[in-house]
Amino acid sequence: MLTKDKVKELIDHMPETFSVDDLVERVFLLEKIESAQKEIENGEGIDWEDLKKEMDSWLK
Repeated sequence: MLTKDKVKELIDHMPETFSVDDLVERVFLLEKIESAQKEIENGEGIDWEDLKKEMDSWLK
């Protein structure tokens, strides 16, 4: 879950003018990154070798 401080920091690094779409996109990306990091910390991620095998199967 995001905190106000993280969202404020995100906004501080944006240009002086930006669209609401840009802000929503970046907040969404930040939330997805944090969610993925927690999954990895909990051992829920996919091993790189397993991912490569899965991707190879997509291309067949």
